[in-house]
Amino acid sequence: MIFLPKAKETKFFDLFDKQAENIVETAAFYKKLVEEGAFTPENVRAMHEREHYGDELTHTMINTLNESFITPFDREDILALANHLDDIIDVMYLLTNRFCLYQIKKPSDFSRRMANTIEQTVKSLQKMLASLRSKKNMKETLRQCVEINRLENEGDVLRDEAISYLFANEKDPIMIIKQKELYEVAEKITDACEHIANLVESILVKNS
Repeated sequence: MIFLPKAKETKFFDLFDKQAENIVETAAFYKKLVEEGAFTPENVRAMHEREHYGDELTHTMINTLNESFITPFDREDILALANHLDDIIDVMYLLTNRFCLYQIKKPSDFSRRMANTIEQTVKSLQKMLASLRSKKNMKETLRQCVEINRLENEGDVLRDEAISYLFANEKDPIMIIKQKELYEVAEKITDACEHIANLVESILVKNS
């Protein structure tokens, strides 16, 4: 099966674009919260609304898949993409909630740098998904896959640096536990993006 942007198939790409837009906006919101140290209950609820909207888009994607005979590529891959995209927003909501629960008023410089990497990664993810509409865009799709992998590696390095600095400089064992978890959860977001990039590369191979 190859990429054919027929009317019955474009709805899947439209839904991918909507979910990607939601992810990018959510990452920007999370970055703003980190920069301002504004992890209030009100902002956690606002983040939960974004996560709920992501769930609705995922359900719509699954319902559309169940009702469609023609799909742009394998049904299992569409389902996997939908679920992995949903995972990204779920983790961003989890991370925001943890900051609030742990009462972190001044996120570290490492948290700010990781938030920036997350935002860059999801923007690249958005470009990658948009390029899937046409097989003519395969080079761009692959370029964004490579960029996502690069940014995921950057996220790994930041996490390791952050945890190393934490153990070397923080004396409060409770704060060590809190911050370590926050760094690890943040890195899971770029991990999730890399999983999607790998899935897209697999889709391209199967449909080339």
